[in-house]
Amino acid sequence: MPRIQTSSGLWIGFVEAGGGDETPIVFLHGVGSDKSVWHPQLDHFGKARRAIAFDYPGYGDSDPAPDGTTRDDYAEGIHAAMHALDVERAHICGLSLGGVVAIALCHAVPNHCASLILADTFAVHPDGEAIYQRGLAGSTDLPAMAEARVDALLAQPADPADPAVRREVVQTMSRIDPAAYRIGAEAVWLADQRERVADIRIPTLIICGEEDKPTPPDLSRDLHAMIGGSQLAMIPRAGHLTNLERPAQFNTAVERFIGS
Repeated sequence: MPRIQTSSGLWIGFVEAGGGDETPIVFLHGVGSDKSVWHPQLDHFGKARRAIAFDYPGYGDSDPAPDGTTRDDYAEGIHAAMHALDVERAHICGLSLGGVVAIALCHAVPNHCASLILADTFAVHPDGEAIYQRGLAGSTDLPAMAEARVDALLAQPADPADPAVRREVVQTMSRIDPAAYRIGAEAVWLADQRERVADIRIPTLIICGEEDKPTPPDLSRDLHAMIGGSQLAMIPRAGHLTNLERPAQFNTAVERFIGS
């Protein structure tokens, strides 16, 4: 997989598709995944514009993240990687931790964000500390945690498409470096960005699976209420991983939003 070196010397993993003059779209993954989970979106959006999915420091093909790395450091690394790829302005689409990082990126460099797509995420999670502590305990054996948690991440009961999605989720989480997972877990579950969310002034779409358990729909409704002029799209029969579980519905919602 390709990597790009930022001005600070950090190498960031990425995968991209498409090109042309339309505003690019950037995809940011969750704590239990990496850039590879965005393949349904790269295939779709790459037909009309440049579409790029990044790894955070410590994930996938990126350089390891030093101890003390924060969600703001993730945002800085993604922005530096965008700049290195000559992407000065893009639609920013993040899921779960990716949404947290997208909010941090918009706070740091709002003029470089054409719009935000915040999927299955939140400004602050009422149970964040407990989820974080469970993640720390489970990080000693990520393959086992992946098997134990996957059915809570996906809508139930499973439909015929779910076995392949389930395998992908387990395999992706299993290959994450445990130290990187712990940094990512702190970045997402202990986030409190309510002040930053209230300051968002760019077009924003909020997406949530109607059966999302880790980040329930009420948290997306809270985001919608906090961001003036935002749009809210609920996806039926989807859990926490809406882009993988219902890619057609996810892509349609994003396409309509950025097209408007």
